[in-house]
Amino acid sequence: MNTGSLDTKVVIVTGGAMGIGGSTARRLAGEGARVLIADYIEDAAQANAERIRTAGGEAEALLIDVSKAEDIEKMVGHALDRFGALHILVNNVWGSKEPDGSAEDLTESGWDYAMEVGLKSIFRAAKHAVPHIRASGGGSIVNIASVHGLLMAPGKLAYETVKSAVIGMTKQMACDFGPDGIRVNAICPGHIVTERGQARREINPGLHDLFVAQYPVRRTGVPDDIANAIRFLVSEEASFITGHTLVVDGGLTIQLQENLGVAQAKYLRDHPDIDLP
Repeated sequence: MNTGSLDTKVVIVTGGAMGIGGSTARRLAGEGARVLIADYIEDAAQANAERIRTAGGEAEALLIDVSKAEDIEKMVGHALDRFGALHILVNNVWGSKEPDGSAEDLTESGWDYAMEVGLKSIFRAAKHAVPHIRASGGGSIVNIASVHGLLMAPGKLAYETVKSAVIGMTKQMACDFGPDGIRVNAICPGHIVTERGQARREINPGLHDLFVAQYPVRRTGVPDDIANAIRFLVSEEASFITGHTLVVDGGLTIQLQENLGVAQAKYLRDHPDIDLP
């Protein structure tokens, strides 16, 4: 399994049980990294760690809640206790407990939780991780934003705010920590079909086909697409890249929206059987 390009590097992946985080944990372990999978879904995190070990890699799972400061500190401490160093941090977690909405209908508790998980967890993770990445000789942080940080959707105030802010945080952290040999970059994924998304796709394949028609490459993404981008950004091949937001979206955001809207209307006209939500 080990191809050696990240040999001996120690990595933390938050939300590393499934989806983008799960694929990232496997991808980096496959390059020789020693990976700590930090997730609140304990059985899935353990299963992914075991999958990595079975393939010949090195990984551990840790149950954490990124909304809790003490869990973030525990996460970094566990990586150090287990592997003796820290080089790479992938901040992948997003979560919500209440429906998103506009400023008029989003609850304050919903807003606060989104900020806690989506933004404050990145601040806390950097606060605890950076001194150890610096002490290990430098490394890399990758924050997962979204195309929703570039283009806004109605009724998603919390999510759009978080993902926009992740891009800003990434640039600012790159300025702060670049002199320490720590590069900080972000990724904006497009529509990524994770394990949960695949289940929804099987229930309503026509709706997925509508998503596909929006992409110039005529497919939606899979977690490996983002994992491959992360692998590049944390490697020496990207040693002169920092503060950058890499858009990995199959061309979704390069299109003039008026043209896309007309194309979608035509697609729906030609496919009246699509079951819209």
